[in-house]
Amino acid sequence: MKPREIREAGIPAGKPLRWVQMGLGEASKSGLKKNQIVERLRAIAADPAGHTEDPIFGPVARAILEEADVPKFEERERPAPYRQWGVDLDDLSIDQMRNACRLPVAVSGALMPDAHVGYGLPIGGVLGTRNAVIPYAVGVDIACRMKLTVTDIPVKELETQKQHLIHVLEEQTRFGVGAHFRKPHDHAAMDLNWSVTGLTGKLKEKARNQLGTSGSGNHFVEYGIFRLGQPELGLPAGEYVALLSHSGSRGSGAEVAAYYSQLAKDLHPELPNELKNLAWLDLDSEEGQEYWAAMNLMGEYAAANHAVIHREMVRALKARVLADVENHHNFAWKEVHHGEELIVHRKGATPAGQGVLGVIPGSMASPAYVVRGLGQPDSLMSASHGAGRAMSRTEATRTFRWKDVRHLLDEAGVTLVSAGIDENPRVYKDIREVMKAQQDLVEIVGEFHPKIVKMAPEGEKAED
Repeated sequence: MKPREIREAGIPAGKPLRWVQMGLGEASKSGLKKNQIVERLRAIAADPAGHTEDPIFGPVARAILEEADVPKFEERERPAPYRQWGVDLDDLSIDQMRNACRLPVAVSGALMPDAHVGYGLPIGGVLGTRNAVIPYAVGVDIACRMKLTVTDIPVKELETQKQHLIHVLEEQTRFGVGAHFRKPHDHAAMDLNWSVTGLTGKLKEKARNQLGTSGSGNHFVEYGIFRLGQPELGLPAGEYVALLSHSGSRGSGAEVAAYYSQLAKDLHPELPNELKNLAWLDLDSEEGQEYWAAMNLMGEYAAANHAVIHREMVRALKARVLADVENHHNFAWKEVHHGEELIVHRKGATPAGQGVLGVIPGSMASPAYVVRGLGQPDSLMSASHGAGRAMSRTEATRTFRWKDVRHLLDEAGVTLVSAGIDENPRVYKDIREVMKAQQDLVEIVGEFHPKIVKMAPEGEKAED
């Protein structure tokens, strides 16, 4: 039987129709003719409860009943408002933002100028919800973050001691899926209560072994020149050697994200396909409280990850820390906006409350910026988290070879230790244009120019 004939017999598309297709062979073997199968299917469609024990098509009846129990998604009268920064954003990321604003728990949103397509909420999307947290609006790499450390290393040593700096970088860091240290590092974050959920309790040893490592995709550790045009961060104006890192909560965070994202989906079967990855957990529920505790633990762990990377590199370099700046950009916070407490999801967006410091990177051949937030209420006090991708990883791998972009690294004076071609400078938007588009969100404090860059080697599967 063709799917059209099954539907004409009254069987709805989806699981019920698939169960019919799986049962057709057995029905034929039992001697049923096509007209008899059609007659039985019509009877099942008319009274599924009376046919749940049918020896062949019982699963069809049960699937119809299960789908009948699913509540219908009720569209709100009008979507929650959102504001967009930047122009020429791709239509798919705008559609994802609009869809997020259709959720019954959505209150307001914002779309940053580096926005591009993600799972559920676009990367560069900000969403405020009422008493609900959306795992996929936090992101797969929970608490992915930036950290910049300004050191007392003389700028000239970026050239005169280049090989030593590279040696330290390779000795004191690890990159890629499953990257870990044979002798684990330690940090106070490992003394926190990892048994806040059953899942996090099981992840503690994995987390300990990966402490001080970076993922694949767009994660990096770099040396560069940090420039201050005027006194800031307790430092005189001038040029400094700084370390800049981008990483998150590693394999542990990925497992937390996967588990609770699926749990949220299971709890909201009513959501249409385009909203399924925006399934939420009520914070009043046990599941919501579990995810909130796990997410915050992953936040502490991600911060510890960066702290260990910088601690070990500074120690090996025998350098002194002069200043540092850091921030999450895949997280959810409880904040008051427009007189109401909201859960503000920043998926690939930097907190930019009044006076709040953060780091917004470009590409391996363009500047990163230390910024100070201006507290723009319409952006839910947020800014971009980087330049934003201009092309997918698949397209980048198909389009580029290193010979095509080597001149960009040479022009920027960058020594590339390792990276995948899908992270080359041409796959990113122009960070300077992105910064222009958000002048009302942040002010620039200083610029970091990459000089020695390490990312996961070619061929690593991206996990950002």
